[in-house]
Amino acid sequence: MFTGLVTDLGTVARITPGPVTDLWIDSAYPGDFQLGESIACDGVCLTVTEFEGHRFKVQAAPETLRRTTLGEWSQGTRINLERALRMGDRLGGHWVQGHVDGVGTVLETRPEGGSWVMAFSLPAELAPFFVEKGSVCIDGVSLTLTTVSPQKFSVMLIPETQQRTSLGKKQAGRHVNLEADIIGKYVARMMGGRGGLTLEQLKVAGLA
Repeated sequence: MFTGLVTDLGTVARITPGPVTDLWIDSAYPGDFQLGESIACDGVCLTVTEFEGHRFKVQAAPETLRRTTLGEWSQGTRINLERALRMGDRLGGHWVQGHVDGVGTVLETRPEGGSWVMAFSLPAELAPFFVEKGSVCIDGVSLTLTTVSPQKFSVMLIPETQQRTSLGKKQAGRHVNLEADIIGKYVARMMGGRGGLTLEQLKVAGLA
């Protein structure tokens, strides 16, 4: 489990394709990794299978490559990292599983005051789980939805988020990993099943 608060901006050091793709990632972590521990890499929960100092290796199955942006990574790609929560840690973002629900596309980026506005495409199957002022995890970053429509949504990055994550550097056309708020997913399931609850129905229920 994670919170969507990025703790390091890592770099993809090496990729070895195969039946399972090996990815070595350079980090600023102190090197106290544990084999089998989970690390969110651009919002994807991956397992540490090997490590050398500050560098660790994770593996991606074909399903992970199909359903996330990992298949687009190359040597030198900068990615957002977060190690799993420990008992007693502060929950500063929102509950994040690291289970990507879909991939969105950056539609627009623009400054507004000292902040940075980003608009993304919204996959139709995820629309029921996105509500204005609700939470979303984008490439592992916990953010608040500022606007939501059936086909797109937007968020606003404060300067701290621009500096500490890779999001502020993404331009129109780039893909991002999306994870909807787990509470919204369970509410939608209870009230009609995945994809069966529209934004209008959420509003009627007092949930939007």
